[in-house]
Amino acid sequence: MLSELRIVDLGVIGEAVVEPSAGFTVVTGETGAGKTMIVTGLTLLSGEKADPKLIRAGAARALVEGRWALGADALAAAEEAGAEIDGGEVLITRQLAPSRSRMAVGGAQVPISKGAELVGEWVTIHGQAEQLRLGTPERQREVLDSWAWDELGPEMAKYQEVFARRKQAAAELRELTEHAQARARELDMLRFGLDEVAKVGPRPGEDAALAEESKRLQAVDELRLAARAALVALAGDDESYGDSDDALTLLGKARKSVQAAQSEDAALRPVGDQLADALAAANDAAASLASYLDALEADPVRLEWIAGRRAEFQALTRKYGSTIDEVLAWAEESSRRVLELDSSSERVDQLRAEVGELSAALDALADRITGIRQRAGVELATRAGSELAALAMPNARLEFRLTPLAEPGPHGRDQVQLLFRANPGSEPGPLGKVASGGELSRVRLALEVVLAAGGLTFVFDEVDAGVGGAVALEIGRRLKRLAEKAQVIVVTHLAQVAAFADKHFVVSKSDDGQVSISGVREVAGDERVETLARMMGGVDSASGVEHARDLLAQAAM
Repeated sequence: MLSELRIVDLGVIGEAVVEPSAGFTVVTGETGAGKTMIVTGLTLLSGEKADPKLIRAGAARALVEGRWALGADALAAAEEAGAEIDGGEVLITRQLAPSRSRMAVGGAQVPISKGAELVGEWVTIHGQAEQLRLGTPERQREVLDSWAWDELGPEMAKYQEVFARRKQAAAELRELTEHAQARARELDMLRFGLDEVAKVGPRPGEDAALAEESKRLQAVDELRLAARAALVALAGDDESYGDSDDALTLLGKARKSVQAAQSEDAALRPVGDQLADALAAANDAAASLASYLDALEADPVRLEWIAGRRAEFQALTRKYGSTIDEVLAWAEESSRRVLELDSSSERVDQLRAEVGELSAALDALADRITGIRQRAGVELATRAGSELAALAMPNARLEFRLTPLAEPGPHGRDQVQLLFRANPGSEPGPLGKVASGGELSRVRLALEVVLAAGGLTFVFDEVDAGVGGAVALEIGRRLKRLAEKAQVIVVTHLAQVAAFADKHFVVSKSDDGQVSISGVREVAGDERVETLARMMGGVDSASGVEHARDLLAQAAM
């Protein structure tokens, strides 16, 4: 329920605060006073696109605030969006500036789409745009489905689950069948590449190992000379045996000299140990060099084989990776892709069977949904027809006609069309084409009275368009009845409607010679009587005032 609405610098309204009744609230005012800005403010809180032209002339920005008292579920949804809750109420704010528009829920700024999603669950606004929308098949289906939802909802949930699964399976099947040639070409290319890799049979890291071996074989002479020179420096050669200054001989002499002196000074013992270690290390190095020289041989045959092997690797790395490891990784991934492509034909068969099964299930569910809608359509049209009779349209008839769609859609297989007939003998026609503005307003009100759900706020603008007299009284009576289940806010110019309200607000206009500024005030008692009399054109006569009092008395009955 909307407990307070505050508007600042919107249209011709400078600042206004409205605290609507929990039941029926009416807003009236002379033409051009700005009473429709009340509805505009609520549409902005509902996420309507903001027009900077709505900002009052001379103001930097416009502000609309709405305070809602909500139930537990709605409060939880608002809290999830980051809202702060104040005594079971949430403040919704919409700011309009020339360059941008902002929205906040309970002090937390949110995307306007998110705010619209929340507030859309709390308020339903009926204006000229909604009248036009009621003429569309989509909106007519929504109206019918809302009436049947207790029975329809569970079936629709099943239907939409099957619909989504069928859509996904059909999309995959279409992709597989439409791209069969491309997959065949890809499969041939992958198999050709895998055959090339398999023929070479590389091992992980083999290209790097062969490159190192090739380098060594090509430099065997240089390596032999270097190793021989190092060995001679360490251990001398046969020709210089016994008369050499090689490292082993010199280290041996140094060790003997230190060992001979150790007995005189123990401080030399660590040096002797170091020399012993150095001599052992030099002996080991000399042995390693000798073994290396023994194993070092030129192998032209091996070198030629390596060159051929590396040429094969180069053919692979030109296509499938910069190294053999990358080539092997490509081969592994391609093998998986080949399995996937190979299984495509089998998957096509599976998907065709799956789509067939899901289509049959979807048809069965669609038949049940159609049956529910047919029964609900008769019932809703009958109930709404009774309301129309009370609204001075005793011969009016509504009919929900279901036409099968070529293909099942997300909401079933039915195109719903609401047909209307104002008088006997005429053929029913599409509501949006054959109903006048006044008739469309009454049809909308009749449906809303029948469909009314508790806890919502209903806002009506121009609900009384094109009517007057006794019909206006019945519209007021129906709005009052609707207000027994929900909060109702109506902008009207008819006293016959306004008389039924629990609260009556008047939008008045003042003029300072340069700009008109509207304000909103509640009227009650004698002031309300005078307002109603003025709306009927009789404020200056006793009979006009008396007529207004009679009107209020009728509304109270």
